[in-house]
Amino acid sequence: MDDIRLGVIGLGNRSDLPELAHRPGSGSLVAAVCDLDPRLLANAGTRFGSGVGTTRDHRDLLDAGLDGVFVLTPDHTHEQIGLDFLEAGVPVFLDKPLAITTEGCDRLLAAAHRHRTPLYVGHNMRHMPVVVAMRRLIDSGAIGEVKAVWCRHFVGHGGDFYFKDWHADRRNTTGLLLQKGAHDIDVIHWLAGGYTRRVNAMGGLTVYGDITSRRDRSGERMTEWLSTDNWPPLSHTGLHPVVDVEDLSMMQMQLDNGVFASYQQCHYTPDYWRNYTVIGTEGRLENFGDSEGSEVRVWNRRSDYRAEADVVVRVHTPSGTHGGADPVLVAEFLRFVREGGATVTSPVAAREAVAAGYAATMSLRAGGQLIDVAAVDPTVAAYFADGQKGGPPSP
Repeated sequence: MDDIRLGVIGLGNRSDLPELAHRPGSGSLVAAVCDLDPRLLANAGTRFGSGVGTTRDHRDLLDAGLDGVFVLTPDHTHEQIGLDFLEAGVPVFLDKPLAITTEGCDRLLAAAHRHRTPLYVGHNMRHMPVVVAMRRLIDSGAIGEVKAVWCRHFVGHGGDFYFKDWHADRRNTTGLLLQKGAHDIDVIHWLAGGYTRRVNAMGGLTVYGDITSRRDRSGERMTEWLSTDNWPPLSHTGLHPVVDVEDLSMMQMQLDNGVFASYQQCHYTPDYWRNYTVIGTEGRLENFGDSEGSEVRVWNRRSDYRAEADVVVRVHTPSGTHGGADPVLVAEFLRFVREGGATVTSPVAAREAVAAGYAATMSLRAGGQLIDVAAVDPTVAAYFADGQKGGPPSP
């Protein structure tokens, strides 16, 4: 089997993904990389072999004979880089979020449809064991028909992860309700079996805006400042010069299938995990933990308060980042490049997660205004539902 030749755009924190794909002689290899940081480019040979090509301009790789490309750059750059490779006919792995606006997502979907170029979005949580366990229980009828989904996201490392670099500037993300929330909104949609069509939200910059210690960390990486000693939250120093995204947000959603959902996100909790509650016509389920040692518990008998669940599913987490989800994600992308066909992740679902998060952010900043969320163009949605088939590129 010949190796798939891959490119990597962005050698930052998520470049561990192409490392999983770099298996020369075993089906795939990283042939070329791109980054603006010369230090990261200088280390590319150590990571991917002496034969790897390097460049500071992603456009140099558009006609480099690549079979696929990982786009792992900051969020606000996803759209243009993705469009360039889709137009060039190079299959794209685009890390989440798909883009930072609904319109940007729609442009990417339309380009993939127009040029018939495979598009894959890195929503790895669809492969997280705890999420898969919840989905299987729902599909088995364990709680009947889903009517409500709630998610509380405790972002315990929020100060380090999101308020000391480019994430803190809304020009790069729109906001963390979209940037960080896209994962959970996609999971809510997946568990509920529908997409958000109406939303409102409230929240604000309630803690980190009070910290006056700021500095430019250009050239630094998050691993250089991440520390459990950065506690309590107001003890953080050296925040990004621009901090204008919310650190606390709450959104309500009405889905197209009648399910109601809510999502809450806080970036200064002492613990870091997410808790889903799914309520159906015959019970409810809830996860306790989202990594090794986590459980999904189901209650479907009437009672008062009862800590003991009727069903307990203990979730095993295999090796690999993000609860073992990343190796499965990369394997699915490589199979998709080789063979095409259906994938667990979905570009349309990725767009719908951004659309809900984008509308919620606009609602939050308008004082909780109710906002409708438009659906994807039916022709484009049908193309992706059919496994991105449909003949040659459009003229």
